[in-house]
Amino acid sequence: MAADNTAAAPAATEAVARVKPRKIGIVTSDKMQKTITVVIERLEKHRLYKKYVRKRTVLKAHDEKNEAKIGAVVELEFARPLSKTKRWNLVRILRQGDGG
Repeated sequence: MAADNTAAAPAATEAVARVKPRKIGIVTSDKMQKTITVVIERLEKHRLYKKYVRKRTVLKAHDEKNEAKIGAVVELEFARPLSKTKRWNLVRILRQGDGG
């Protein structure tokens, strides 16, 4: 019986890898060095009036190679705090923008 408990113990102590949140949005600014501003739009139903309201979230993301241009659709991944407002990393560009 003791052999069964010791075999199960290492599996229980293994760290579980967390999946980092990812979001998809549109680049609205690339004027900063290695930083892009991304807007994520969504529709939410108003609690009282039951109409859909357009909401937007503005995020700052780290773009190491300065490859994302204005209008590009990008995928972001949550990261540790990189600056006062920057908490996301650019994972990949899904569709290139026109650059202005």
